Amino acid sequence: MSAIPPGSARPKLARKVRLKLDRHTGEHWLIYPERGLRLNASAARIAALCQGELQVTELVERLAAETGPMHGDHERERIERDVRTFLESLRERGLLEWIP
Repeated sequence: MSAIPPGSARPKLARKVRLKLDRHTGEHWLIYPERGLRLNASAARIAALCQGELQVTELVERLAAETGPMHGDHERERIERDVRTFLESLRERGLLEWIP
């Protein structure tokens, strides 16, 4: 069972975490004490939306809207699955908090 709460919970990067863009390489990183996690473009976009304002369902809808309506429900389901997997990965590392 996933530890991701229902879609109404709002993900927020933990206080110790910062999303940074390396201006030399153009790579996105999550920086936290004495470590860093390099992100691909999709992961960086998800992390950027984790400010504690959007519910998971709203975050997924925003990302789905960015891909365009042509892709339909199948694409939305894939986006939701990828988002939840990524958020769970961040939570397991202590890099994400949940705001009820």
